[in-house]
Parts: sequence; structure tokens; C-alpha cells
Amino acid sequence: MFLTRLRWQLVVAKTAGRAFSTSAAREADFTHAVIGGGAVGLAIARQLAARDGTSTLLIERNDGVGMETSSRNSEVIHAGLYYGADSLKTSLCIKGRQMMYDLCKQYSIPHHNMGKWIVAQTNQQWEELVKVHKFTQSIEGVPTHFVSLDKAAKEEPYVQAKTGILESPTTGIIDSHAYMQFLLGDFEERGGDVALQSPVTKITALGDKGSGGWNITTKDKSSGEESTITTETLINSAGLGACDINNMILPESRHQTQYYAKGNYFSYAASTPSTKHLIYPAPEPGLGGLGTHLTLDIAGRIRFGPDVEWVDSPHDLKVNDARLPQAIEQIKKFMPEINEELITPDYAGIRPKLGKNSAVASGKGFLDFYIKKEDDYKGFVNLLGIESPGLTSSLAIAEMVDGLLYR
Repeated sequence: MFLTRLRWQLVVAKTAGRAFSTSAAREADFTHAVIGGGAVGLAIARQLAARDGTSTLLIERNDGVGMETSSRNSEVIHAGLYYGADSLKTSLCIKGRQMMYDLCKQYSIPHHNMGKWIVAQTNQQWEELVKVHKFTQSIEGVPTHFVSLDKAAKEEPYVQAKTGILESPTTGIIDSHAYMQFLLGDFEERGGDVALQSPVTKITALGDKGSGGWNITTKDKSSGEESTITTETLINSAGLGACDINNMILPESRHQTQYYAKGNYFSYAASTPSTKHLIYPAPEPGLGGLGTHLTLDIAGRIRFGPDVEWVDSPHDLKVNDARLPQAIEQIKKFMPEINEELITPDYAGIRPKLGKNSAVASGKGFLDFYIKKEDDYKGFVNLLGIESPGLTSSLAIAEMVDGLLYR
């Protein structure tokens, strides 16, 4: 219903000065259509809406923005330690992290740059810490340093690290909900439009592979009514649904299969033991996540997770209680005084993966972000596999997408 009303309004109030030159595209309802209202989609829509003489529509299938992966994660501002020197994940994380800190300071978005300790319990884990430190010394903007065990015992008496600790001082946390509400508000202040409860059911390229723009059909979840709008450019930032959007557009030979890595989180009800830093185990090559770690929310409450549980559905969001004993086993390695009876299931999130058992850290099984302007399609930017560090990278990804369309 919203898209139908909006389309008629746009028929009589076309936006002038479009950057895309075909006559068919100039008659489109919008300059930009961004599919997916998570943190990355919101950042992209906000970035594009700042362009004079353009119009931007954000299409979201849920009742509100940021209801999937973006609101079911650790809310960590990552430093960029794990993803290899030449990956998009590293470059966008480093740039996005600084942009995020700057934005949070400017607009008083709740955040805290408390740093992260990566702790090793074995000689093999110590070797992994040394590898991470050597890597961070080879790139700019990712400082790390070792913490002596004597100093650690005084600073964090409840944290155990048998063989070593590497500190990442630029790691922090953010209130992801407040961040996304800011992006949404700023997008709308810039004249952007939002269509909620509007899952995309069909996409048609107009002209020669989008040279005349794009038709996007959505189905209102409340009324069942279908609406179709036209847009000059199309950005697929649909997160868990991104492969479905990809497969509506590209030929079968370029279809992608979405895999789902569920992360279970557990909360801790007591005030002690406590920590001032985020605590991560040393990375394990080939793991689909960074291991069960300790994070803090803005209020200082401890939570543990995520683990990695491969599931068949993006809707499988019930915390798997059966995984609690395994989580406790991992937690007690770095916080042995924890009262395991006070660790309880909290929430779960799903990470979109482009490969089964794909790894988060560089090495075997590592898959980078897929962010491309598809060469043989006009005005189509495709984002796939936007998992961690997607939240941290979101502002930098938005700049990248803007550049792909306009430079």
C-alpha cells in the first residue's frame, strides 16, 4: 500500500538532475533502490540520499529496520585483526571503525572504546597470537601489543591466560540499535523513503540488462497487495536474503547458495567475576567464528558467545540450550571463577555465509565480502556474504557502493 501511494506521488513530482543517462531511467520513480534495511543497507541508503537531485528508497521485508543479523550480534567495533592483508574485510573494517567512532562522538551515539584482550592458554595458541601481532605490524591503523602476565593479574584478576595476552586497544562496543536509529533518521532527514513489510518478490531488468532501469515488485505483508516501482539503480544489501535477490537477477550459472551460521549467546546474571576488557580466545584457523568470547553491553553486563552452529533456516533463532555445556567449557578456560549456574541462554543470531563451514579468519576456508558492480548489468551493485565485520564496516561499505555507482 505504501509503495502504491508513493509511486503515484512521484509521477507528479519527478526528481531532476539524475546521473544515469538513458531516457527510460530518467522516468524512473527513484534514482536508487536499496534492498535490505540492516546496518549496511541503512548506511548505503543514507550515503546515497545525500546526493543532490536524486531520490532513494529503502526496501525492508520486516516490520522495522535492523531486525535480523544487525540486531543479533556482539555489537563489537572490530579492529581488523583477522582477515588478511589484501581483503575487503580488513580494509573496510579499518576505515569503517574510525568512521564509526567519529560518527558516535559527533552525534553522541552510545559506544565505548575499552579494548580487547586475546588470551592464549597453550603454546599453539601463543603462536597464533604472535601471528596476529606480526600481521597488525604490517598494516596501518591496527595497533596491538602484548600484556605481561604480571600486569594482567593486577589489571584483570579474574581473567586467566596461561601463555600470553595480546591487546587490541582500538576494539570497542556500540549500541547497534541506537546506531541504526540514527542512520534511519538521518536518511529520512535527507529525503529518503522507507518501505517496511515489503519483501521483494520479483525484479525485472529494463532495456539491455538494466540499461533502462529496474522494476522491483514487492508484496505487502499485511494486505497481500503487490506493488511495482522503477529505479535507475539497484543495490542488493539484503543480508540473509541477499542470495535470493541475486538469483532473481543473474543467470543460473551465477546463482549463489546461502548458508546460515547460527550463533548462540548466553548472559551472566552476577556482578562478579567481572572484566574491563572484551576477552577473546586465541583464533583457531578454519573456525567459522572467533570462538566463544566475553563481550560487554553498553550497561556493562557480561554476555558470552557466539558459538558456531550450522543451521538450515535463517528463522532458527531459538537458543540451543544443548550447546551451553560446551560454551561453559570454553568460558572457564579464560574465566575459571565464573559461576556456571548463573550463565543462561540469552539470544541467537544468524550470519550469512557463502560457503558451508567457511571461516571468519584468514586462511583455509576464508571467504571475503562480495561487493561488486556487476559488470554486464547497468546500475546493479551486489553485496553478498556481509557477515562480521559488517557492522563495523558499514559506513565504509556505504562509501564504497557510492563510489562504484558514481566514479
